[in-house]
Amino acid sequence: MDVISQLNLRRRMGSVKTRAHVIVTGRVQGVFYRAETASKAKQLNLTGWVRNLPDGRVEAIFEGEETNVQKMIDFCRHGPPNAYVVDVDVRRREWKDEFDDFEVRYYD
Repeated sequence: MDVISQLNLRRRMGSVKTRAHVIVTGRVQGVFYRAETASKAKQLNLTGWVRNLPDGRVEAIFEGEETNVQKMIDFCRHGPPNAYVVDVDVRRREWKDEFDDFEVRYYD
């Protein structure tokens, strides 16, 4: 079975895992964006991380069920109440099962 057939089969079975690398631009620091993102990701059983970037943006990696990753991306488009999101850049990646949980990270 080729890769596309396997993916379609997994989608029909409801078990497609995916990964998304997200960069959020706007007023997203100092408004509990990371904390709310981590809370929502945990509710959705996602793994990965979220962190502030030095230029004022927020970066995150989400891994998990495709439908839950999409729900998380939808949350990122508006964020918590005091956030003002201007842009959300989403890069879909292959699921790696790299993380054990979801955490707030700090820029290196």
